[in-house]
Amino acid sequence: MPRKSATSSTLPATYGDAVLQLERLVDGLEADQLPLEELLGQYQRGSELLRYCRDRLQAVEDHVKLLGDGGSVKPWVAE
Repeated sequence: MPRKSATSSTLPATYGDAVLQLERLVDGLEADQLPLEELLGQYQRGSELLRYCRDRLQAVEDHVKLLGDGGSVKPWVAE
């Protein structure tokens, strides 16, 4: 189930979805055709997505570290 942020925006179900959303946001911001208030909202959404991606990457990095400890495979649970 997707997590919710403090702004109650639904976060994507997968890392790939988050990256796609970030790419769309960047394209929109670079087009420079949004009103200031919407730019702020898009920037905030981008920050949420970036935090989500960093959290997912950290979880994978932690899993890889577990796999490297002593050569034994330990169960991994996504947070």
